[in-house]
Amino acid sequence: MTPTLTLKPGTSWTDAWQRCLTVAPEAFQGDRVLNLWNAAWQADGRALPATSPVDAGPIAGAPRLDGATAERAVRAALDQHRAWRHVPLPERRARIAATLDALAEHRQLLALLLVWEIGKPWRLAQADVDRAIDGVRWYVDGIEPMIANRSPLDGPVSNIASWNYPMSVLVHAMLVQALAGNAVIAKTPTDGGVACLTLACALAAREGVPVTLVSGSGGELSEALVRAPEIGCVSFVGGRDTGAAVATAVADLGKRHILEQEGLNTWGIWNYGDWEAFAAVVPKLFDYGKQRCTAYPRFVVQRDLFDEFLAAYLPAVRAVGVGHPLAVERPDSPFPELDYGPLINAAKAKELTDQVAEAVDRGAIPLHRGRPQDARFLPGQDTSAYVHPVTLLNPPPSSPLHHAEPFGPVDTIVLVDTEAELLAAMNASNGALVATLSTDDRATFDRLAPQIRAFKTGHGNPRSRGDRDELFGGFGAAWRGAFVGGELL
Repeated sequence: MTPTLTLKPGTSWTDAWQRCLTVAPEAFQGDRVLNLWNAAWQADGRALPATSPVDAGPIAGAPRLDGATAERAVRAALDQHRAWRHVPLPERRARIAATLDALAEHRQLLALLLVWEIGKPWRLAQADVDRAIDGVRWYVDGIEPMIANRSPLDGPVSNIASWNYPMSVLVHAMLVQALAGNAVIAKTPTDGGVACLTLACALAAREGVPVTLVSGSGGELSEALVRAPEIGCVSFVGGRDTGAAVATAVADLGKRHILEQEGLNTWGIWNYGDWEAFAAVVPKLFDYGKQRCTAYPRFVVQRDLFDEFLAAYLPAVRAVGVGHPLAVERPDSPFPELDYGPLINAAKAKELTDQVAEAVDRGAIPLHRGRPQDARFLPGQDTSAYVHPVTLLNPPPSSPLHHAEPFGPVDTIVLVDTEAELLAAMNASNGALVATLSTDDRATFDRLAPQIRAFKTGHGNPRSRGDRDELFGGFGAAWRGAFVGGELL
């Protein structure tokens, strides 16, 4: 019998919010967060109601600005940029280092906000914060050769990023951009993370880092954040639909840009036999419910190996842990070890569930479906944002699951008989960020890997975005503009 679970003491949203009011009273007022522009916290914008994906309880919503106010914020950021670009590197380094010390001091609060705002399990929320801090420290320690004989941009960098990694992608990028001599602007993601980002930006602003943080709809703010002549570079992380509009704008204006977009990352199996190693990695691929730009939702499997693949895969996927990220057996119990909690919201959960049902109705074969009774929930908890692991064989070509990234815990499997079919199936989305090919023959890997349209291809092991000297990018529709990382700062 499963014991009755309870919320770990001191971890409620109310607890987290009260700590925010104490740590950064300039940025958190009453029941709302403020926007940061013109080097001051502004009580502007209309705060919309928001709920946590964890239990559908109320949390702070983003204070959405109108386009005219965003334009004023961008002009103010240009003034900051013109001053900051002349600040000597030792002083910039000192201010960024002090910011990192402050982030480390408040690491647990930042992680707790990530749990409530975007549903990250405790382990992964802490990792998001740590990767931001450690990644920027690497640049702080080795920045000189990266900016030798190079100048800051003509204007601030505008950052528009998805909600899934507020710290290790967005805050990381902002602090490195500032270290290199640029003022930075960020739009809070529409789907979550506003309180975490507000706290991080408050800590940076206290150290004199030229940070602007605004909220609003992409459509209303794009004129200011993408097209404004003051913007020196646009850095975008998100879906292809929005990314295509951004790409058109920056191309028309000749503006510097980094556009990271979704792609169907695939894992190929060909003449392979180390199933123990493969089984060990399967649960890790479900980290954060596959809501990652480097998740692997598609397996392309040699037909002759399908029985061995299933024998390794199915027990591993059945071990994936799902539930409330803060539910414990006893008050003194450690945080639960989960692979993922909720999806970003109930609407996404319903969309994905509907896509699975439609795919099965059109011929896909369900190989695994997680059971709600195996998950860890509080008594009476709202679970509308949770989706249990699903595995489908041969999704029909008419299904979005056949050609697009689901951004959720749904695996699809395609069987192939030839190397040509393997490559075609692994390149189904016209470009991806990462891929993996599991084969026992190194010569086969060396011959096939260059034909896989992914920026990074692992030999039997998953690849990740990476933060340091390894470059990151994509192929095809997954990426446009400059590659990032290391010396390409």
